[in-house]
Amino acid sequence: MSRSIVRQSKFRHVFGQAVKTEQTYDDIRVSKVTWDSSFCAVNPKFLAVIVESSGGGAFLVLPLSKSGRVDKNYPLVIGHSGPVLDIDWCPHDDNIIASGSEDCTAMVWQIPDHSLARPLSDPIVVLEGHSKRVGIVSWHPTARNILLTAGSDNLIIIWNVGTGEPLISMDDHPDLIYSISWNRNGSLFCTTCKDRRLRVCDPRKREVVAERLAPHEGIRPMRAIFTREGNIFTTGFTRMSQRELGLWDPTNFEEPIALLELDTSNGVLLPYYDADASMVYLCGKGDSSIRYFEITEEPPYVHYLNTYSSKEPQRGMGFMPKRGVDVTRCEIMFKLKESICILPAQSDLFQDDLYPDTAGPEPAMEPEEWLDGRDEDPILMSLRHGYMPPKSRELKVSKKNVLDSRPTARRSMSTLDTNSLPPQLLERLLEEIQNLKATVLSQEKRICDLENKLSQYTNGTD
Repeated sequence: MSRSIVRQSKFRHVFGQAVKTEQTYDDIRVSKVTWDSSFCAVNPKFLAVIVESSGGGAFLVLPLSKSGRVDKNYPLVIGHSGPVLDIDWCPHDDNIIASGSEDCTAMVWQIPDHSLARPLSDPIVVLEGHSKRVGIVSWHPTARNILLTAGSDNLIIIWNVGTGEPLISMDDHPDLIYSISWNRNGSLFCTTCKDRRLRVCDPRKREVVAERLAPHEGIRPMRAIFTREGNIFTTGFTRMSQRELGLWDPTNFEEPIALLELDTSNGVLLPYYDADASMVYLCGKGDSSIRYFEITEEPPYVHYLNTYSSKEPQRGMGFMPKRGVDVTRCEIMFKLKESICILPAQSDLFQDDLYPDTAGPEPAMEPEEWLDGRDEDPILMSLRHGYMPPKSRELKVSKKNVLDSRPTARRSMSTLDTNSLPPQLLERLLEEIQNLKATVLSQEKRICDLENKLSQYTNGTD
């Protein structure tokens, strides 16, 4: 303990501080589903919270520029027929969010800059490929439009949301997947599973490249995240049900770099990692505290820094991307309970050593480049002058480029190599396409007629 007190570190005195009451959000009906996700996601523009909803699944999206009491009739993002289990903001577009649900689908939504005037029920794209509930959604850190989903069917699917097409499927897990984390450049991801194994997967090779049985001896759920250096930080339980954290080198899983027992509690510890500061924040559902640790290259490698405590237990946590912090206050986290609190680390002036260049919103490559084997680290930006989210005019152009590109995957017959097709087959294909088009048009006309009739009945004109 004495070593950690005298250890040289610019983050040694970091501490948390709750904001004023008028800067919090009140009266949010947080979801009560029994799923170990964070229930909360935040970016420089919005706060999203999974909420209780009758008749399906929904989540709430609030602008960060507005706070206070949330009206019970505030418009929700709806569309899932089952409870929403996980949400994740796109790192390359602050208006795009993905959601996974018990209805076996994932959806991608486009949120307008202004507050929602009415419930949003039309997703940009619906991703259908899982046979059971989708409990994990995670965007690729550097490639545009790449989204990973994992379901209770033990299947991992990587999608190009710009086209709505699955690119990669992996069924290497024999049991429920607890967590998934991409590494810094998105070339690998690590998973924890109910079979008590920690795995490192190469998605483009569709194989598990390393695995470790029981990094924590307890049978309760584990969590794992990649660090900037390529190591893996894990949280789990000992055989005696004590909560435990570990640090592992995936090239040598035999012995941990560090293994530390914390306390006895039932709550699963959710780790959040700040790659710029090499700090990990640990929070557990039902806990009323958040612990901070720093990861270094010197023993004991995982150094305890401080604990933030409050009176209310947390239901979940959201982690602000570093580009969204106020460099004079370093707003880092949103704590989810009856209201939301920001946990800032204190710094009065901008300091280069505390705020190195961080991952910006620009993607480093396109989906096709990543799929072909290219790897790129995030494109960095300086925080010296802060970060101003793009205005709506700029976002409209970005949205078109990012998400309106999905129909381009539907290649017309003119783009196909028709010389390689027999004339009879080509003729049959063209005829079938024409017949399908005619069927679609007739069905669309039928739908319009029915809607008009329904409108007449509703308005009492018939």
